[in-house]
Amino acid sequence: MIEITMRSGKERGGMMPYKLIALDMDGTLLNRNKEISRENLKWIRAASEAGIKVTLATGRPIRDILRYAEQLAIDCPVVTTNGSEVWRTPHQLHSRKVIEPNLIERLLETDRNYGGELDFWAHTVSGRVDRSCVPDDLAGVQWLQFSFRSKNLQLLEQIRDEIAGWQMLEISNSHITNIEFNPLGVSKASGLQEVCSLLGIEMREVIAIGDSLNDISMIRAAGLGIAMGNAQEAVKQAADAVSLSNEEDGVAKAIERYAFGR
Repeated sequence: MIEITMRSGKERGGMMPYKLIALDMDGTLLNRNKEISRENLKWIRAASEAGIKVTLATGRPIRDILRYAEQLAIDCPVVTTNGSEVWRTPHQLHSRKVIEPNLIERLLETDRNYGGELDFWAHTVSGRVDRSCVPDDLAGVQWLQFSFRSKNLQLLEQIRDEIAGWQMLEISNSHITNIEFNPLGVSKASGLQEVCSLLGIEMREVIAIGDSLNDISMIRAAGLGIAMGNAQEAVKQAADAVSLSNEEDGVAKAIERYAFGR
């Protein structure tokens, strides 16, 4: 069963006519094999046939979501790289926000200060960057997102606190072993606000579903925010309801219950 933990002020009499369902991908829509289950696909298609738009709000760059968008026949704006890009369609860019090169240099300096204890990667407009291919000219690259990764969670927390003190970047994660950085003020919530503006709807008409810290902003901002059963505890605490895990078709169960009232 789905555990319901409705927050004060979110519960309404009757069924809310939700117009958009925003789905995180890894740990939410996708199973451990990075596939959309048959049950998830069934209920997403049911929502679409009922006139409810379904979109993706992901930390992935656009190049990594196209095949899934095609599989779902998405015909509305999508949010990528934690909100740094909003695409009017999966092939037409609407907006883009980038991290200033001087901040990328400071993040790389942080890596050097910790003597290679970290792994890192970044999403740029032209592709993925990691330790093996850092460009010489940082200013010649449009940086969408930067991430550190380590199994040393205490170290990650220390670095998170250090960089939070800069007050110059948005900080989240997509897994407990990483920290993700976006331009200040940029999040999945800000991206979804743009999507709603393009569609002519309000955030209260959105169901947002996710599992990691980069999903908290949209879960809080949406009319109904749902955490997956496998979500990080902070996400569950921020959500209005908790569904089943991504291995138990939690997206399908959430759509069935909250979009269709079954």
